[in-house]
Amino acid sequence: MTINYKHLRVGHGDAVATVSLARPDARNALNAELIGELARCMEELAEDDRVRVVVLTGEGDFFCAGADIGYMRDTANLSYEENLEDARRIAAMFGAVDGCPKPVVARVRGAATGGGVGLVAAADVAVAEEGTVFAFTEVRLGISPATIAPFVLRKIGQSWTRALFLTGERFDAAWAQAVGLVHEVAAEGDLDAVVQEKVAGLLAGGPEALAATKALLRELRDADSEKATEITARRIAELRTGEEGQEGLGAFLEKREPGWRDS
Repeated sequence: MTINYKHLRVGHGDAVATVSLARPDARNALNAELIGELARCMEELAEDDRVRVVVLTGEGDFFCAGADIGYMRDTANLSYEENLEDARRIAAMFGAVDGCPKPVVARVRGAATGGGVGLVAAADVAVAEEGTVFAFTEVRLGISPATIAPFVLRKIGQSWTRALFLTGERFDAAWAQAVGLVHEVAAEGDLDAVVQEKVAGLLAGGPEALAATKALLRELRDADSEKATEITARRIAELRTGEEGQEGLGAFLEKREPGWRDS
């Protein structure tokens, strides 16, 4: 059952769920309600068999301006223990995006700062429109981009994370692509077309294979070489002998489309 949200808009069509941050007057900044709603939404979509790809975007002219000013003011008045619980809820939101078994495509335009960049980093595929501005501004506010750090580190590596976290400088979509945060930059007016190309490519993959591949990559993050060899051997054996793998290999050998592309 689809949940009604206050700060999100969720649209369904052709096996794709589009999740839009819906606080355009606040540049889609994150507050406590939106953080909780996005985590619940991603968990719901993870269990929805109708959905094979999730597109994450923002309504209006901005993707996400990070934490809402009022929300930051509220956290400044919380105790250490209350701040700890709040930070755990934020981390759970990013974890829900990162851990979703369905591929997540970030559609980014306008600006993504702070936690907004964290959402881009947590997505599997990121497409940004020319002119989009990015920044990790937390140190300039006397805090740290701590909850997004694991996701950014995995996406762009230690060197660029250190440089961009510490300087807090703004950078454009081309630079975001150069460091690996964004996978493709779309010309102005072409963003939706490029996102649709990425979505079409994802829908061409087997749903179980996509989920298994995401799970495999998570397993391999901290695995040593010996463990990684065993993990990858087991995973490919499971997929080759499974129903979807048999259908995909059979379709390839028989020169036909696999069943999931017809669904």
